[in-house]
Amino acid sequence: MDMKQDDLLKKALLDTQERVRDYMNYSRYVEDEKLQRCFRDFAETEGKHARKLQQFIDRLT
Repeated sequence: MDMKQDDLLKKALLDTQERVRDYMNYSRYVEDEKLQRCFRDFAETEGKHARKLQQFIDRLT
């Protein structure tokens, strides 16, 4: 697999954004409040990762 740096960053960003959506959806479908909070925390962490990846992408353009 020979991907350019910008392709890798874009793929990583899309994967991370998908995890944010997934964790937020999971938090809506579980009844346990602690588990809901856990999923929301995971989504927030992934959001931070997405912002950092976006900063790298922005530096390339």
